[in-house]
Amino acid sequence: MVHTKTKSYTYKVGKNKFLVFQIFQSAIAKTHAGNALASNAVHVKVFKKGKKR
Repeated sequence: MVHTKTKSYTYKVGKNKFLVFQIFQSAIAKTHAGNALASNAVHVKVFKKGKKR
C-alpha cells in the first residue's frame, strides 16, 4: 500500500443519520521475475458507541 486517505461524512435525513466513508488508496507491485499482485482491498469495521447515562 503506497497511499491511503480516508474521509467520513455524517448526513441527517429526517430521523435517520447516515455515515459515509470515502477511502482513497493506491498500490504498486513490481517484480523482475514471477508474479506480483497489487491489491486495493479494504477492511472496514464500524462500531456503535453506547449511550451515556
